[in-house]
Amino acid sequence: MAERPARQGPTAQGAQVVRTEQITPHMVRVVLGGEGLADFALSGFTDHYIKLCFAPEGADYAHPFDMAAIRESHPRELWPTTRTYTVRSWDPVAREMAVDFVVHGDSGLAGPWAQRARVGEQVTFLGPGGGYGPEASADWHLLAGDESALPAIAAALEQMPSGAVVHAFVEVADASEEQKIVTPDGVSVTWLHRGDRPVGELLTAAVKGLDFPEGEIQAFVHGEAGFVKEIRRYLRVERQIPLSRLSISGYWRLGKDDDAWRAVKREWNEQVEREQESGTTAP
Repeated sequence: MAERPARQGPTAQGAQVVRTEQITPHMVRVVLGGEGLADFALSGFTDHYIKLCFAPEGADYAHPFDMAAIRESHPRELWPTTRTYTVRSWDPVAREMAVDFVVHGDSGLAGPWAQRARVGEQVTFLGPGGGYGPEASADWHLLAGDESALPAIAAALEQMPSGAVVHAFVEVADASEEQKIVTPDGVSVTWLHRGDRPVGELLTAAVKGLDFPEGEIQAFVHGEAGFVKEIRRYLRVERQIPLSRLSISGYWRLGKDDDAWRAVKREWNEQVEREQESGTTAP
């Protein structure tokens, strides 16, 4: 779910559900394909994302949605709702795109849709966008996130440069939520089982407890905004790591639905950065 400025225009594209797979008890993979992906392409990032468009009940428009036309001709309550999700993988030969969804019963919009998606079902999406990819010039890499960041972390591990030094931490509910991920030789994922602890508690402790290697870091830290803020403060203030070496943002916020979080996310990020910039110069 990487929320960044899109590298392509907002033209809506169409696809069909090719198959679905239950990856873990709370992770569903939906594979999209079809002629609508004939011109689809990625730009080399590992946090590529698309914005899936969901039509509300009572909408009478067909896929792929013409977003501009809908907003001109329909009342706001009939506009599509968008949800941002990471592209887990893209196969240009088979013309198939995999997207992983965290599912918690009927909670939310996209998760329940993914759980019940059927082969042949049509979808509309915008994108892709993206902004992060592992750099061969970095001396070492830090990857940290919860379930929402797992698809991007897995994609980054699969595309790490040969010989890369990587510390990867992923916090999930329990051992049943672990996934098999292809990693470079000598690199493994540290899985943190949350259990009843607050989301991000173990992840924050793991990052703060890491013996940082020498050299220039490139870090990717995403997930629930609360722990992301704490880790960002640690990296920026205590470790004095410049923003140019960080891809770090809250994908979601505990206690807020997606629409409410997106409404305040930019302002929240700016406020956090102002606080942390102030902290770097405080006596």
